[in-house]
Amino acid sequence: MSDSNPGSAGQPSGLPRRHKPGLLAQYLPILEWGRTYNGSVLTNDLVAAIIVTIMLIPQSLAYALLAGLPPVVGLYASILPLVAYAIFGTSRTLAVGPVAVVSLMTASAAGAVAAQGTELYLEAAITLAALSGVMLAVLGFLRMGFLANLLSHPVISGFITASGILIATSQVKHILGVSAGGDNWPEMLGGLAAAIDAINPWTLAVGIPATLFLFWVRKGLKPSLVKLGLTPRAADIAAKAGPVIAVVATILAAVGLDLEDRGVNLVGAIPQGLPPFALPSTDLGLIGQLWVPALLISIIGFVESVSVAQTLAAKRRQRIAPNQELIGLGASNIASAFSGGYPVTGGFARSVVNFDAGAETPAAGAYTAVGIALAGLFLTPLLYSLPIATLAATIIVAVLSLVDLKTPGQLWNYSKADFAAHMATIAITLLAGVELGVIAGVGVGLLLYLWRASRPHAAIVGRVPETEHFRNVDRHRVFTVPHVLSIRIDESLTYLNARWLEEYVLEEIADRPDVRHVILMCSAVNEIDASGLESLEAINHRLIDAGIGLHLSEVKGPVMDRLKRTHFVDELNGQVFMSQNRAFRELATNGGPPAEPIPDAARGMI
Repeated sequence: MSDSNPGSAGQPSGLPRRHKPGLLAQYLPILEWGRTYNGSVLTNDLVAAIIVTIMLIPQSLAYALLAGLPPVVGLYASILPLVAYAIFGTSRTLAVGPVAVVSLMTASAAGAVAAQGTELYLEAAITLAALSGVMLAVLGFLRMGFLANLLSHPVISGFITASGILIATSQVKHILGVSAGGDNWPEMLGGLAAAIDAINPWTLAVGIPATLFLFWVRKGLKPSLVKLGLTPRAADIAAKAGPVIAVVATILAAVGLDLEDRGVNLVGAIPQGLPPFALPSTDLGLIGQLWVPALLISIIGFVESVSVAQTLAAKRRQRIAPNQELIGLGASNIASAFSGGYPVTGGFARSVVNFDAGAETPAAGAYTAVGIALAGLFLTPLLYSLPIATLAATIIVAVLSLVDLKTPGQLWNYSKADFAAHMATIAITLLAGVELGVIAGVGVGLLLYLWRASRPHAAIVGRVPETEHFRNVDRHRVFTVPHVLSIRIDESLTYLNARWLEEYVLEEIADRPDVRHVILMCSAVNEIDASGLESLEAINHRLIDAGIGLHLSEVKGPVMDRLKRTHFVDELNGQVFMSQNRAFRELATNGGPPAEPIPDAARGMI
């Protein structure tokens, strides 16, 4: 009987064989999907691009405001990055551009080296994009997409929740029309409380209705449009354009009521034209201050982007390549830097809209870039009277959807360790800022992993009656004999847990004076490193001194191959059995300890 893969020769069974792109197409995915591009795909991409463009214009302006940058910088960061991703990205529907969390991190990093509104602040934001782009691209070429696994889901969830709270709180001042600062949540709340007497009622009259309207748009506009006769899909897409309605309405209100003279802050003059050519700073001092924030922005942006891309790709049975995604996002950030933008990544909301609108290829992103460029050329004068409060309302409504209040309870019930990592990330992000929040989250996650790895699960097992299966004696009714102790090891043996296993085995033997044989069931052991081997040798020698035989069962082939290259197998005071059942059956009838190490010819080695 052949061991070959059923689909490796002859007629494939069930699934079609996936086409493997050439080397050049791996680094330029546009060559792969571009081969089948046709008029039908073009139409779908253009429709999606129009819808995303309408949504992206107010979002880009709002997120630039969140980053502490002129609103037009948000438009700059939404043009060339989309084109770059269309060339180098692997997701068919991911929409790249400014996002809330990265904008907040940009504001935190740039604010640490310069004051908002200064040339140095803008230069720092551009340099952050360049550094992030280079880092992402280098990691991609080194095939290091696995680094995203350093951030566990509880840590990411906690960071995003805390960031959503920080972002929403930071925008309340624009709703109230007051000046208030702060780098963390207590400072922000204190600043708002101190400025409560300075609230501008006209700004409040714009901000509160805009916020309430946008909240209603998210939940209530789609059902209303369906009742009017629109299809659910058309109503859903139209509802995503709700911020445009708020923008138009508040601009008209600002002009009609002369709100600028009443103290309402407006966007003001926005430079008209295409993005300028810009250069990141070459000042080593500035780079030295920004490289750590740039690395954190890169990791957070990559994790967020890949999560969105994988979710959407799975719905169409497509795939993405994480390493190439690093290159695609790197190219997008470099393009953003050289066009006067700031760090970008794949956005969840706009990517979902792009997906629902029927985008079939990354070309939809390129067409969106054309739409944003046309807006920069012809529409920016119309945005002069747009109230800042409207942009703040757009941000608040968008980021509050990121706040997840269900996860803490779920984690508490499932894993106290993950709950601790989640809550620690939230607390430190709120109290100390986004950068320390990310670092602390990674640190707590790694410490908890090391703690769990240093205390692996092991169980004393017995045979389930009338079967050959062995289960935990504390969970099942099983058959055991007093002179045989069977221990199932449920982790690989490494330097983190080897000493723990040594102590565990010796403690269990001390409590059982009748034991004459110990079986280590190794079915879950995928690796034994040098420290693990040393502990096995120590256990073996201690058991020899005690007149007890040490046996191994169900050792995996690769693990056994490595053990054979050492003296451990020759010195083992027992046997290596193919199965736990055979080991138990033979040793259960042997009540005395082996007098001599058993020669290789008598071993049941695998």
